[in-house]
This record gives sequence, structure tokens and C-alpha cells, in this order.
Amino acid sequence: MKIGVVGSGGREAAIIWALHKDARVEKIYALPGNGGIESLATCLPVSATDVEGVVKAAQDHEMDFVVVTPDDPLALGMVDALQENGIATFGPTKAAARLESSKAYAKELMQKYHIPTAAFKVFDNEEEALTYVEECPLPTVVKASGLALGKGVVICQTREEAAGAVRKMMGEEVFGQSGKTIVIEEFMEGPEISVLALTDGKTIKSLVSSMDHKRAFDGDEGPNTGGMGCIAPNPFYSKEIAGIAQEKIFLPTIEACEKEGHPFRGCLFFGLMLTDEGPKVLEYNCRFGDPETETVLPLLQSNLLDIMLATESGNLADVPVENSDAASCCVVLASKGYPVAYDKGFEIKMPAREGTAQAATSATNAGEQIFVAGAKKEGECLLTSGGRVIDAVAQAPTLEEAIQKAYKLADEIMFEGATKRTDIGQKALQAAQNNKND
Repeated sequence: MKIGVVGSGGREAAIIWALHKDARVEKIYALPGNGGIESLATCLPVSATDVEGVVKAAQDHEMDFVVVTPDDPLALGMVDALQENGIATFGPTKAAARLESSKAYAKELMQKYHIPTAAFKVFDNEEEALTYVEECPLPTVVKASGLALGKGVVICQTREEAAGAVRKMMGEEVFGQSGKTIVIEEFMEGPEISVLALTDGKTIKSLVSSMDHKRAFDGDEGPNTGGMGCIAPNPFYSKEIAGIAQEKIFLPTIEACEKEGHPFRGCLFFGLMLTDEGPKVLEYNCRFGDPETETVLPLLQSNLLDIMLATESGNLADVPVENSDAASCCVVLASKGYPVAYDKGFEIKMPAREGTAQAATSATNAGEQIFVAGAKKEGECLLTSGGRVIDAVAQAPTLEEAIQKAYKLADEIMFEGATKRTDIGQKALQAAQNNKND
């Protein structure tokens, strides 16, 4: 088979790594990929948001199957365009992807179908929103309804902060059209849980739960990022909570999509908050998360290509989705200054061990992966080209061992200005210890 993977980050590197292990895969194309991904895939200079360009590339290179992973092309209808041209595709249609591209739509869907989430109000008028924040409970959360690179959510402790967030989104248009409609919702408290679930529109099967670390600095301080690290499994996601989530959230969500006339096929990311009233939905993403994907895919024991093909054909019930009992940790190495301003073009030096290469993923020792997220190739050198540069990932029988292993690997990867959080997984270790004591 010839497979295309749309995107250019660490998530795509991990997906390509997993697909590359399948003997049926003759060739993988990355659109556009990055300098590290080049070792496992042929990179094509086509933007991930160029719908016509991706369709043409798929036709020209006779791709049998295309995996669309980033949010923007899904919202633009890339899956629809590929399918209309007879190309089998992994990912939701534009209508189904509204679960992520419109937070207002997602909240109204949850309300309509009684899926647990925070209380909310939707506004497309700035003055009405400003009036509301003068009386709403505090703290409150102001969200841009559209896609905003993970930065369109502001937790406001005061009415002044809430009014400022409203003005920036709606008046100053800091997120462009994405902030013309906003959601103001109840502030929820509790541990956050990420679950990646595969669905063909009727059956839904989950990968291992995980815990992302969004803030730039240790102790969950600093600005929000795309994710500075991740661990799996999430110690707060017990079998009991998983059962409640499946019954009250996961199945009702795909049933709601079916009833609304746009069945969801692909990967549905559930961002959950474990409140005193049980799990509630923080957000939906209509794709594999990042860096959750890099963390949990190495724990998947079933064949990823089989699962993806089954979501497209509607046969997921017949395909196993089995996960390892091991733990996994991902440590992100970022450029100094990320997520605000940072320099690029620094040479990346990675572990040189027998049988390994500086690649989209460099398998180093057993249970270790290096996924390149933001780099370009110049001659024989790999140079930084993004904010998040490298994902150092490791698996081990226990979470503590996985964390130690991932940090040891991360310490062997060097480039000028490399930064990383030093506390990835510590909150999870404490929670796991508390569980044992209880």
C-alpha cells in the first residue's frame, strides 16, 4: 500500500513510525513532513492546508489511503475532498469536525444530548458578552469558538480579566474569525484526563489514557503551549471512571453525531475533567492529540493500519484495539522562548547508537523513541525549525521508570537553546502514590 500522512509535527512522526512497521506498507508520503520524518517517508512540498494540492498529490502518487491529522485541514473539508475523488481516507468530514472547529456547536450538541460538560453561554455580540461577565460566577472561562492553535482559552479570576478576554477575542480579533463567537463557561475543578478514541461512527475503542502538561514551565506555570510533555496511563482514570465515561460521554457523543446526520469516523480526542460530580467534557478534538499520540502509540499492541482501515470501512467492531500494561513518558524539547518568540536554525545532535539514525524516529534502546517535531534537513545536518523540536519518549513497566528513562534520553539530545520542563509526570506519580495509600 501507498499511504499519505498529512501534517508535519511529532504526532505525524509517531503515526508514520507506527504505520511503517506494517509489512503491507510499500511507501509512505508525508505532506509536508519535516527533516526528521524524511528517514521513514518521502516528504512532498504540499501545505497541510492545501486541500486541492493534497488531493492532486494523492492522485499523482497513486496513494491508496490518506491519513489527515491536523485540525485546520479537517475543518477545511480535506477528508470530504479526498473521498469525493475516490481516495480512502482516515479522518472526519468537515461537518463532523465541527466538534472541534466550533466550540459553540460542540457545547450546544452536548447540551442537546445531555452529555456532561460545564454550564455555558454562547455570544456573538461583544456588548452582550461584556454585560454577562459583570454578573457571571467567578472564576469563569472565556473561549474562542473557532480554532486558535490551543491558545483560545482564558481562565479569568476577576471580572476585569474576563472583560479583557472578551475584548481581545471579539473586539481586537486576536484570533481572527475564530474569536468572533465566544463561549463563556463555568470553571470546573479536578484532574484533567486525555483519551484518544478510534471510532467508525458506531463502535468506539480507546487507546491508553494520558495526562498532558500544557504550561511552559515547571509547576504548571507560564503560558499555555501545544504540550510540553505527557505520561500514560493517567492514574486518575480508573476502570470505574472509564466505564462511566464510555457510557455517559463516549457512546452518547458518537450517537449524537449519527443523529445529527454527520457520523464521526476517525480519532476523537476527549479532554475530560474529573469533577466531584464525575467526568465532564472539557473539549473535543477531532484528531490525534499532540503530544498524547507520541506517548500512547508505543503502547498500542494492535496494528494501527488495520484499525485505521476499519474506521473508514465501518468494521471497527471486528478489529482488536489492545494496549500494553506498561507506562510511557514523553518529554518535549523546545526552542528557547517558545511559545512566544524563538530563534531557529540550530543543529540538533542526537544519541549515536548502533543501528540507529537521526530520524523521524530514532529507535535507540528497547522501549525508546525519538520523534522529530520541528526540524529541517540541510545537507547531513538536522536544524531546528519550530517551537517544539524533539519528543523524547520511553516506556517501562512502571511510570517512575518510564519518566527516568525518558529524561535520560532527553538529556542526550542537544541543540542551542534547548529547554524542557523537569517535572513531567510528577503530579501523576504523586496521585499514584496517594491511590496506593488509600
